[in-house]
Amino acid sequence: MDCIARSKEVFRLEMSEIAKVADRIDERINQVVDLIFHAKGKVVITGIGKTGIIGHKIASTLASTGTQSIFMNAAEALHGDLGMVSPADVVVVISNSGESTEILNIIDPVKKMGCPIVAITGNIKSSLAQKADFCLDIGIEKEASKIGLAPTTSTTAALVMGDALAVCLMEKRNFRPENFALYHPGGALGRRMLTKVKDCMTDVVPMVFETTLFKDIVCEVSIKKLGVTMVSNAKGVVTGIITDGDIRRAVQKHDEFHSLTAADFMSTNFKTIAADDMVNDALELMDLYKITTLAVVDKTKNNNIIGILHIHNIYGFRNL
Repeated sequence: MDCIARSKEVFRLEMSEIAKVADRIDERINQVVDLIFHAKGKVVITGIGKTGIIGHKIASTLASTGTQSIFMNAAEALHGDLGMVSPADVVVVISNSGESTEILNIIDPVKKMGCPIVAITGNIKSSLAQKADFCLDIGIEKEASKIGLAPTTSTTAALVMGDALAVCLMEKRNFRPENFALYHPGGALGRRMLTKVKDCMTDVVPMVFETTLFKDIVCEVSIKKLGVTMVSNAKGVVTGIITDGDIRRAVQKHDEFHSLTAADFMSTNFKTIAADDMVNDALELMDLYKITTLAVVDKTKNNNIIGILHIHNIYGFRNL
């Protein structure tokens, strides 16, 4: 067997089937999103077997993107786990066939609690679809395997439908990156989104005057080891910046550079960031202007420069 060709065939088949499911999406998705968005309680995802595993993932995605959600195994629900469900909850039941005994056995108890039921099923004529208040159709024509028994395309369809719900709810809630960070404080993204510039900047500010000679500028940059120095005028007002790159370009441009002063080759249009801004904002600014250093200002003190933020400070801070 040519595994490369067969693998590509599996991908193409599943993409083709998912496209068919997408074409059948209708007004019911709006109804389900609105139902969940306005629910007073949480979303309870339930399923069994392979769809149960998919249900775990959907519940996790919803929970991490602003929608309170838990997963409940349908078989365990029959033996006490229905206690997880409260009348204000929305119950989402995932079943490809819509006829699994464990699934059908929890429908009546959930209805008695007064919870609306959303079915995600591949069989819109099934018992589950008929008993549910809302039904999302994930029906596929065939699984990826030749014998057609192992859930492959069907579980992919369920997963993508769950992702569609999560994305719609995220956008309806105006879920922001900083919100995401609160639920992911252990990840690199979360740490960047929750860390302020003042937490990882250095409060050492290399400084020279506009009249400082080239060799003394090089010394200041070298001694402070930040690859940069700020430049001020005689009144102490910061007027520019000199980076390692500016020094190299000055050497290449001028035959006689020893008599150069800071004013001769400093950059006046330097970028700043506030100490209370988030590190992620600093990274975006660095990326936008293709720079590695920002002057840090205190907005409460007339934007006085109080520190330097180098990209190495960011990635060296708690493994950001």
